[in-house]
Amino acid sequence: MSSRPSPTTLPRKRSAPVLLVVAHGSRDPRHAATVQTLVRRAGLLRPGLRVETAFLDFNLPSVPGALDRLAAEGVREVVALPLLLTRAFHAKADIPAVLRQAPAGLRIRQADVLGPSPLLLAAVERRLYEAGLTPGDKSTTGVVLASAGSTDPEAIAAIAETARELRDTGWCSVRPAFASASLPRTDEAVRALRAEPGVRRVAVAPYVIAPGRLPDRIAAGAADADLLAAVLGPSPELARLLLQRYEEAARAVQRVAVAG
Repeated sequence: MSSRPSPTTLPRKRSAPVLLVVAHGSRDPRHAATVQTLVRRAGLLRPGLRVETAFLDFNLPSVPGALDRLAAEGVREVVALPLLLTRAFHAKADIPAVLRQAPAGLRIRQADVLGPSPLLLAAVERRLYEAGLTPGDKSTTGVVLASAGSTDPEAIAAIAETARELRDTGWCSVRPAFASASLPRTDEAVRALRAEPGVRRVAVAPYVIAPGRLPDRIAAGAADADLLAAVLGPSPELARLLLQRYEEAARAVQRVAVAG
């Protein structure tokens, strides 16, 4: 007699948690379009993984709407990935609050924010090179790493550390700047770099994911710079980073499930 178990006794293979990318949202239609392009690019890197997008504000689907739909479809495990570069109010308060309102049948794990990561530094450099610089220009170029801004000290410290790490890759000088909430502003950082010895040109690198009101403010502040790079957008490095953060959180979900 065969000892092979019958089909009814075979263990069921666990399906991978759904990746729900949670973006801030904006009245600017370029924001949602850029987010959707980035998420699609990440999905192409992981065939078979279900990847969805939701927004905290302004755009649809909303996070509660997306979670309700997933639950109605029978999904049981979700990794909610904040599309944020630093841990500030949205990651610490807004997103956890909205995730707590999810249907009871969903097991949700909030992934870490994207930064810090070497992949973000690589994405910033990609945009600088696309704007016209070359690796040979690094030793004579000052870079303004211009972020949206925050009142959260942890987020401000993270931007400053990212600027230091970017400088360590060989740029002549790197100064952080902020479009709101914090100082200095982009134009102030541009002027400060002009005064530094060894800086022959100044580039502004927006440390933001998608276009919108604050990135436009960064661009306006870059008027006296020699060049302005594009936002990070759907860069391959950012797409890879989304999956990296997802996989870290998904492994945690699986460990909890096994322990339970």
